[in-house]
Amino acid sequence: MAHKVSPLAPERFPDLPPLAGVRLGTIAAGVRYKDRVDVMLAELAPGTTVAGVFTRSKTASAPVVWCQKALPGGKARAVIVNAGNANAFTGAAGLKAVEVTAKGVAERLGCRPRQVFVASTGVIGEPLPAERITAALDALTAGLDADRWSAAAQAIMTTDTYAKGVTATARIGDATVTINGIIKGSGMIAPDMATMLGFVFTDAALPADVLQTLLARGAEKTFNCITVDSDTSTSDTVLLFATGQAEHPAIARAGDPRLADFRRALDAVLLELALLVVRDGEGAEKLVTIHVSGAATPRAARRIGMAIANSPLVKTAIAAGDANWGRIVMAVGKAGEKADRDRLAIAMGGVAVARRGQRVPDFDEAPVAAHMAGRAIDIAVDVGVGKASATVWTCDLTHAYIDINGSYRS
Repeated sequence: MAHKVSPLAPERFPDLPPLAGVRLGTIAAGVRYKDRVDVMLAELAPGTTVAGVFTRSKTASAPVVWCQKALPGGKARAVIVNAGNANAFTGAAGLKAVEVTAKGVAERLGCRPRQVFVASTGVIGEPLPAERITAALDALTAGLDADRWSAAAQAIMTTDTYAKGVTATARIGDATVTINGIIKGSGMIAPDMATMLGFVFTDAALPADVLQTLLARGAEKTFNCITVDSDTSTSDTVLLFATGQAEHPAIARAGDPRLADFRRALDAVLLELALLVVRDGEGAEKLVTIHVSGAATPRAARRIGMAIANSPLVKTAIAAGDANWGRIVMAVGKAGEKADRDRLAIAMGGVAVARRGQRVPDFDEAPVAAHMAGRAIDIAVDVGVGKASATVWTCDLTHAYIDINGSYRS
């Protein structure tokens, strides 16, 4: 079922440049959809290192289990992704489907199956017709090309309304390296890491353990700080690949000062990918940034922020443009973290609405209402108990969310 493009979508897909050591291919394999591209393959240069972060769901999909077992090897030659079927809650048959797919790719690329990473997104509980994917592998590998980023991003979409990609450059020593990332995600979005499949590639030469540290730290500040609907998927996967094609000084640890610019660029790419997901939240019309300060710990600040961001009452008020800050007070109170009711302060759109535990004197709702009518909503809350802070991102909750999810399998 097609849905109108999110009003928060970028004007166009960015120009992601070819990246040394990566070739991409897409094909319509008929996994679930008719007459649309639904499989993406990225071939990676020999020696490519890999890092990954995954869902912590207790009902994780077969591809997640496969990737988690393959990750300690630290090397990758390919990642293959299908849309339309999550291959989750599919038992032994699901694991076999992943194995067959990985072996098929490995045979064509001349590598070990455990160097082929696999991801799936779509309906949970339906057997994956892996034979449709393997039947398309010859054509898929024959069409590999270095300049197919937009097609790759489109191939992995489900209820997404637009393809999502980001690119950046960074310096390591005297060398310039490139970072390209694509992602899919629209609903079932919450920490751990959202219903997202994200794939980030760089031509930097970095060991797998360095990549893992950088990705894990980056994900905590980005993918684990967004929510659309509070639901965590079975399939959440973000993989970071380094093809080693750039020539720069050898790096042995994540804390190397020469990685400072790369860390900055990688974190920026991860954050922009995360925000692209929130901007495409199912039925979303507004991007909401929530900054919590004055908390006892960073963890407490994030939990309070997520309590606000996940509140249906807060999100529906935002959808309606209603400056109902009382619902924010409610959400802070239910978070289960320390907060001083009599020191609580709230601002919306930079306008103070509550201070020292009560509404500000002579409060004028007009400027706040004007802010709430916009596409970008800013909420700041100080809970008055400490010095820790956190920022989280969400979207509003509209009736379109029900329409999309009520007809998802039709």
